[in-house]
Amino acid sequence: MTGHMSRRRFLQSSAFVMGALAAGMLPKSGLAAEGALQKPKVFFTRDISAEGLLNVYKRINREIYGKTAIKLHTGEPHGPNILPREMVKAFQQNIPNSAIVECNVLYSSPRQTTDGHRKTLKANGWTFCPVDIMDEDGDVNLPIPGGKWLKEVAVGKHILNYDSMVVLTHFKGHTMGGFGGSLKNISIGCASGKVGKAQIHSDGTNLWAGGPLFMERMVEGGKAITNHFGPHITYINVLRNMSVDCDCAGTSAEAPTTPDLGILASTDILAVDQASVDMVYALPETQRRALVERIESRSGLRQLEYMKIQGMGSNHYELVAL
Repeated sequence: MTGHMSRRRFLQSSAFVMGALAAGMLPKSGLAAEGALQKPKVFFTRDISAEGLLNVYKRINREIYGKTAIKLHTGEPHGPNILPREMVKAFQQNIPNSAIVECNVLYSSPRQTTDGHRKTLKANGWTFCPVDIMDEDGDVNLPIPGGKWLKEVAVGKHILNYDSMVVLTHFKGHTMGGFGGSLKNISIGCASGKVGKAQIHSDGTNLWAGGPLFMERMVEGGKAITNHFGPHITYINVLRNMSVDCDCAGTSAEAPTTPDLGILASTDILAVDQASVDMVYALPETQRRALVERIESRSGLRQLEYMKIQGMGSNHYELVAL
């Protein structure tokens, strides 16, 4: 499927999604139905607050138990677009036996080392609960069933200490991925800084190889995480401060031109990322232009297509407005 074909499909279906929401109607599906299979629910609220987070979370937390990892992008020093600390604090305090989890990074940053990462966490205000840098003590290989490019990926070793994962994602653009949703958060985000991130980024000759095949490797890295946790993982995308740049850009991130939309949540990773992209594409052209250009110029829609090929979820969903 080409990028232009995908764009037409998104524009047609997304206009319906947002139009129905504006009219106070609940659409049956974000996309046209295929067959009689029950579609996963994606819950939506316009309330971007701790209350809004908890309202969607209680709809998707049935399988969350035991020691719980909250996978969050905590950002580069003083990043302007990262999720509000007070909102995350109130959310985390309602999840028993939980900790924020991160891994060190591959690119040039204070977060390349555990010591520098901890200093950045302190500077950014992530001091209200435990923050586990999962690759602090090395990594562990997780298998990728059906992987075409990767058969396993190195992730932070501490992931083995958790029973469940809540993927709390700031949905936005991304320099290489086109957009960063739940898939990017668990794939690149859980890969170890020294090994795993290089496995996903590199095409064997170029460490920072982008394009469709990078999207496929990123999907396979994410599949290792979804396979590891099974039903005990759930996804929340916060569509706020949606710069074309990721929170890894820090203070150099471009100012957002796309309006805040709300919070989406699902137990289906493909459905929640698909719904997020659909909502962006449904916006007026002037509001979506920059973010759509970033997505399409990086072949970002391949993330969604390849997640479907890998059997990671459904791009047909029931949107439930709260």
